[in-house]
Amino acid sequence: MPPAFAWRHVVGWETEPAVAVGSERGDPVAEVNAQWFRLASEAGILGGDGVFLVDAGCSPRRWTRVRLAAEWDLAGVLAELPGQPEFLTLSLDGDTLLGVTTEEYAVWLVAVDRIRERQEEAAQAAGRETAEDRAAAWESLFQGPRPSERVLDAWASGLSLNAATPKELRPQLVDRSPYAMYSTLPTEARDAALSHPDWKTRMRAAENQPDITPEQWARVILGEESERQRWLLTMIAAERWAELDEDTCRRLAVDPSPRVRSEAARLRGLPADVSVALAADPDGGVRAVACLSAWSHLDAAAREALLVDPHGTVRIRSLLLHHRQHPMPRAVFETPEVQGVQDIRRQALETCRLERALAEHLARHGESDERRSLARNPRLDPDLVALLAEDSDADVRYVVAKRADLTEEQRARIDFEFDLDQHSWALDWVVALHEDEDAMRRLATSSHPLVRRSVARARRLPPDVVARLARDEDRVVQLFLAESCDDAPADMLLAVWRWWTGSLSTPDRPRGHPNFPRHGLLRYADDPSPRMRQLALDDPKSTPELVERLSRDPDEEVRYRAATDPRLSAAAAARLLEDPHEHIRHAAALHPRLPARLLVLLLRTGTGNAETAARNPALPAEVVRRMVGVLTARAAD
Repeated sequence: MPPAFAWRHVVGWETEPAVAVGSERGDPVAEVNAQWFRLASEAGILGGDGVFLVDAGCSPRRWTRVRLAAEWDLAGVLAELPGQPEFLTLSLDGDTLLGVTTEEYAVWLVAVDRIRERQEEAAQAAGRETAEDRAAAWESLFQGPRPSERVLDAWASGLSLNAATPKELRPQLVDRSPYAMYSTLPTEARDAALSHPDWKTRMRAAENQPDITPEQWARVILGEESERQRWLLTMIAAERWAELDEDTCRRLAVDPSPRVRSEAARLRGLPADVSVALAADPDGGVRAVACLSAWSHLDAAAREALLVDPHGTVRIRSLLLHHRQHPMPRAVFETPEVQGVQDIRRQALETCRLERALAEHLARHGESDERRSLARNPRLDPDLVALLAEDSDADVRYVVAKRADLTEEQRARIDFEFDLDQHSWALDWVVALHEDEDAMRRLATSSHPLVRRSVARARRLPPDVVARLARDEDRVVQLFLAESCDDAPADMLLAVWRWWTGSLSTPDRPRGHPNFPRHGLLRYADDPSPRMRQLALDDPKSTPELVERLSRDPDEEVRYRAATDPRLSAAAAARLLEDPHEHIRHAAALHPRLPARLLVLLLRTGTGNAETAARNPALPAEVVRRMVGVLTARAAD
């Protein structure tokens, strides 16, 4: 039992102390220690080796294993104020509790035994909730003192994330919850948010609302009188690759603020003539941004002007763009402007055309970091690529081995090192070939694990390629196949499931893969591996009785799976609400069968609990309406 739940047994209004030590005692602390030791010994709090668990209310809340020293003073040490002890002690098996708390006129020692039995009895009683009980529980939510502002904020956040919250109520949550902006608001509500008197609300709407129309972007950006706010909104539009109409782009391109014009230069769909005009803007910062998108539209005279621009950033960016078409000589590469900034030098080596003499000099005599950058240059002559493939630096050889212009025979001859445990991303040039079946066949046999991993990221692959990758010696190839490829085979998916728990990018794979086996999984109900036991619940022939059984499983992963099963009983959901692990308690609080009385308790206590409870999909629509009514009434007050 988590300490927070254990405290309820000590401070509940029905609690009766086993012993009460009055303040009239000459030395109440010593008497509390003596009474605690007596009760702890009688109740079995102290283990055979004297070890027990203690919680003193510290943060984070957790049980700590302790043993008494020769001289000890629990009541003296674990007290917020002298003579006012507050602590809990628990037996190692978690079934007997002895708490000490200071009341108005005495210190109470509260003993609770048979905790598991009591929890089970309480859960079974909660699970027998009738329709009348539920109605009374929901009515009690709106009786008594109004919830605190923090609890109301938690309600708003939870309801914003609750898919069952009626769409017409969501706009009323905007002022209280940052999450309210994440789902699509009705057109009128989105207009209201984008024209809200509060600047932060307008910005949150621009940052998070999907499907903002060009007309709405125009109104929210052009309607801002503040230069800073206009700049931030234009930046948001550029970052979101928003579609703005041509008139809005042209107006922003002549905005009095250079910061606004700089962001306008990054807008998607900016007309070519506007981009060209911004590349000649009076402000150097604007020109530095605009030259990147305008370069392909500029005539020779405009490009020459940028190459000698008084603004250093404009000159260097233009220089790099110029030498993507015109070979860079050694004299230019060795100028202070290129050599002075390591990132500029790296970009020159990786992206520019280099004169043969410069490229050969660097391949033979450059520093190791220069050779690594050079090895990434797609325009490097084949003989220099071959030279770098035999470089003395293993990192240089590793970079060469990833090049797109190598044959697989050439790649296999390179002596490179690859850590199979390192984090890796798909190679862009392999991703570009995902629709080419012949290329996928060729690359699936590559000697480089990263190439094969990149092939495995394809959504569809020929059967022979899938069969080969499913047997790959690099298990990350199998993992990527399970996460990305719709053709991944069932036996491989099951094998990956044994050792992979899911990623942030694809949390439902491999178990959520359409080819993942669903039948014949009941044989795993008693498997020694918790990963496999939980799969039994996915079998169409599994029963509510199996859900109940696995909700009591000793492994937290299995109990969590049971806690998310729609067949979980109300009593089991109530029992799991006091599970030692927070993620299981969280799942139980979200379960639609959780008794209403317990949901109301969560909605009334603790902001974290209240937010989770407000996300429960079983909240009746009328209850949600009344909750939103409380929120809006408090806002009006």
